[in-house]
Amino acid sequence: MSTPSRRTRQGCWTCKARRRKCDRARPTCQVCTERGLACEGYEVRLQWGTGIASRGRFTGADAPVDSSIPPRLQGRQRDLNRERRRQLRRANSLPENSSGSQILSDGNTGSELGPLRLETWKSKNDAALFDSFHDNDTPLRARLPALCQQSAALYQICITLEVSIRSDLKSQFFEYFDAALNKFRSELAQSQTYLEDGTLTAGLLLCTIGVMQGIPWTMHLRGMYNILQSHGVERSRDQVSVFRAHLLEVLGIMDLPTFAIGRQYPYLGFWSQYCRNHSPAEPCGEYDVEVMSGLPRSLLDIFSCIGIEKGTTEEDFWNWPGAQGSFLQCQLWEAFRLAGMLVIRHGTLRLPFDQNTTTPQGQSHGGLAFPSTLILITRLLSCVDAVYRASLEAEAKDTLSINAIAYPVFVAGLQTDVLDKNPDLKEFVRNILVVTAEGPFWNKQYRLHLNLLEEYWTYSGTVNIHEIAQLKGVELGLF
Repeated sequence: MSTPSRRTRQGCWTCKARRRKCDRARPTCQVCTERGLACEGYEVRLQWGTGIASRGRFTGADAPVDSSIPPRLQGRQRDLNRERRRQLRRANSLPENSSGSQILSDGNTGSELGPLRLETWKSKNDAALFDSFHDNDTPLRARLPALCQQSAALYQICITLEVSIRSDLKSQFFEYFDAALNKFRSELAQSQTYLEDGTLTAGLLLCTIGVMQGIPWTMHLRGMYNILQSHGVERSRDQVSVFRAHLLEVLGIMDLPTFAIGRQYPYLGFWSQYCRNHSPAEPCGEYDVEVMSGLPRSLLDIFSCIGIEKGTTEEDFWNWPGAQGSFLQCQLWEAFRLAGMLVIRHGTLRLPFDQNTTTPQGQSHGGLAFPSTLILITRLLSCVDAVYRASLEAEAKDTLSINAIAYPVFVAGLQTDVLDKNPDLKEFVRNILVVTAEGPFWNKQYRLHLNLLEEYWTYSGTVNIHEIAQLKGVELGLF
């Protein structure tokens, strides 16, 4: 009795199919030749199995045909998913007692603990980041927990703001920002009847992140403004709380004409309509100074009317009587007053879509003779220099003034006709933005301002500063 042939695993395809022993002769085996069969050879055959492709154009398809190719995720979402999978693989090597902040700073967001435990782990790290933000010296510190009870978006945005200022978490900023942005948009869509203080605070902080990073932010102002209008924002100040009045003023500051570069949406005129000529319900401190900008409300009233019909003139800034404050504050306010005169005179910060609203004022009005542009710039920069030197003093208590010089410095930097003839003034503008962008002040957005100015100086007189910012896709604030 003959024993059955063992199946060959290295023979030709004909012998494999017939389960015969193959002599593996090349180019065709002798067994097939002796039996009069066509030898199918030994080439490797690629077979489409029952699974799916792992790479190439058929990735994710259940058959090698175009109609079965699944739609691909958009770029950012695909990258986020890929990064999460990579981080999960890396997390396997982490010790059990690794702290959440250490893991987060190394770029890992958890380990393979299952969806529920992973979500718990991430929640704990988010809580740690929120606590770190809450522990900072922020004006919202006392109110923040209660506001976060009103707004889940505010909680997420506070975490994102903390991540944005942490150099060890820089690589994760956009993941947090996307989550915060989606949360805020969802919450805003559900706030059509009334905008809670928590949601309004969330939107203003989201705009703050945009200002710091150069990410477009004015669309959030418009979204909140539309809801506020729908339920009567024009109510008198004695009908709203002190805190809500403060939030509305912050919105007005962010919307001030000429205080944004590369703005993608027209000004709303919020301050001029709802905040102008109003005294605070409870004056903050001894003087009537707006908290966020550090400027007197009477000066903000003048800025708010730039560009409107029969609005602010150069003479309005020239005749501003001033306000009572510290020496440092008075130097800062004088720099803003002179910057306002330059803006009216030359119109360099007016947006392209409101260039035809009014005609910039001349150097004289009503018989008054105003100083030349060179004199205005020199006086303005001398005030900025005084603010900077005072802020360097170890005993200086008013360290916020140096963070408010962006507007006057930027306005001076736009006067290329004068700066080109006076390189010392241009060098001062450059140096003051560099030193405030780095230690000890670390105001990183000043570096963004300088980058725009450097490009503006390169194309002096041929391009609008807003056009440069819009081509780069950035929106910057000067407050």
